[in-house]
Amino acid sequence: MRAIETLRTALAAIIEEEGLAWPVKTVIEPPRDPRHGDLSVNSAMLLAKEAKTNPRELAQKFAQKLQERCPDVEKAEAAGPGFCNVTFSQAFWRETVADIESAGQSYGESKEPGRKVLIEYVSANPTGPLHVGHGRGAAVGDSLTRLLRKAGHHVHTEYYINDAGRQMRLLGLSVWLRALELAGRPVEWPEDYYKGDYIIDIAREMLEANPGLPDMPAAEGEDMCYDKAMNDILNGIKDDLRDFRVEHLRWFSEKTLVENGAVDAAFAALGKSGYTYDKDNAFWFATEQLGDDKNRVLKKSDGTLTYFASDIAYHHDKFERGFDWLIDIWGADHHGYIPRMRAAITAMGKDQSSFDVVLIQLVNLLREGQPVSMSTRAGTFETLSDVIKEVGTDAARFMFLSRKSDSPLDFDLELAKQRSMDNPVYYVQYAHARICAVLRRAAERGFDLPVKTDAALLASLDTSEDMALLRKVAGFEDMLGSAAQSLGVHHVSHYLTELAGLLHSYYAKHQVLLADDAPRTLARLALLRSVGQVVRNGLDVLGVSAPESM
Repeated sequence: MRAIETLRTALAAIIEEEGLAWPVKTVIEPPRDPRHGDLSVNSAMLLAKEAKTNPRELAQKFAQKLQERCPDVEKAEAAGPGFCNVTFSQAFWRETVADIESAGQSYGESKEPGRKVLIEYVSANPTGPLHVGHGRGAAVGDSLTRLLRKAGHHVHTEYYINDAGRQMRLLGLSVWLRALELAGRPVEWPEDYYKGDYIIDIAREMLEANPGLPDMPAAEGEDMCYDKAMNDILNGIKDDLRDFRVEHLRWFSEKTLVENGAVDAAFAALGKSGYTYDKDNAFWFATEQLGDDKNRVLKKSDGTLTYFASDIAYHHDKFERGFDWLIDIWGADHHGYIPRMRAAITAMGKDQSSFDVVLIQLVNLLREGQPVSMSTRAGTFETLSDVIKEVGTDAARFMFLSRKSDSPLDFDLELAKQRSMDNPVYYVQYAHARICAVLRRAAERGFDLPVKTDAALLASLDTSEDMALLRKVAGFEDMLGSAAQSLGVHHVSHYLTELAGLLHSYYAKHQVLLADDAPRTLARLALLRSVGQVVRNGLDVLGVSAPESM
């Protein structure tokens, strides 16, 4: 936020003149009550002891010098136990329009060099279509990617394909048994097979292509069913994510971890750290020494790997590829898995800050007030594809991102389809469409708004509503930075909702196109154009479109 940097620079010079050093714990932020100013800073309270003076008196000295020396400051005063509250001039806030006009779609982006980040998300077992829970994780992962790129980081995206292990063998068995059933052969069903209609469809398609399938040896038939089912389902997942505007630059196969020696490399790294040992013909990882509740088996006595072993190898491989910050998007039911994964990261010799997990809570999908049952094996779930077809990608993504990801979400299908101000995504998109409509009407009436506006043209932006909009758009970069730091993309949707609210209120109170006041009209058009740019930039972070008409 330009206001924060302006205040920090001016105050730092004053503090240096006083023979003091800028306190590390200085906080500059808007006061709770906007009537107390634009920003409040606590430096005086932190420096009072060193300055051998009363905190409030020191705050008053800072305030007086700020008002004398900083032309952008309209008012500065001491408050409370030693805060310094600062109000900037209207001219200062009007400069935000020029900032937005110059930066355009780059407005809000950080110029600071970032880290090399790998975000791994969705990574659902290819045993069935994606459901709405996966959709929420997809929206969060993709939007977090966009957000961190805005914050200056170099972000790579990846989907980890669990193409090994029991669940995948069960998928092959389920299709094989369905094929036998469709061929009229006797079948004994296991308790936990996959029951969805998509299993029957795959089996029927295989029989049509190869009528001799039921006569194959069981092992050979199951392998063929496994390959066909996994590839069909995975291709369907890729199609769904593409329709949902979700990016994965790489699809990483679990099987390749063993084939490429990644498991052996990870075991060697753990062994070098001294946290592995052999016991009962099994290979163990001493995670208890690193904060886990018990030690974990990596390789069983029969030589098979545990899921944890594969996960360790995968994360070790990520670091070996040069990434210095790994972010995983996991379902909330994996919360207990975090300590043991952090133990593995530590044992690899990596700092704790190099690994983060964003948890995704359940989505309660409602239809006419009644919850929709979701179970992959029972086949009674609402697929992401069905939700996209019903409410659209924009509405689905915005709704998924409307709350903190580790909080449960009630997704009202009927609300998401409404073309009304009660629909959160419509509320924000309509703000952008409304601005575009005003700009079109202005052009039709002959108002020639320059590409870049100067201070003289913007001088008539002097109402409290003008200032509220300017302050809000000026805070866009700061909001993005905070959201990126906390890995919380919901902050973007909240910000856009608040900005849209200010725009709708402004439109209701102020006429923009004034036949008898061209300068004020042009100033307001420039303001609205800037607000529209910020709405577009914010919606882009969410992966939501910004329609020009609705």
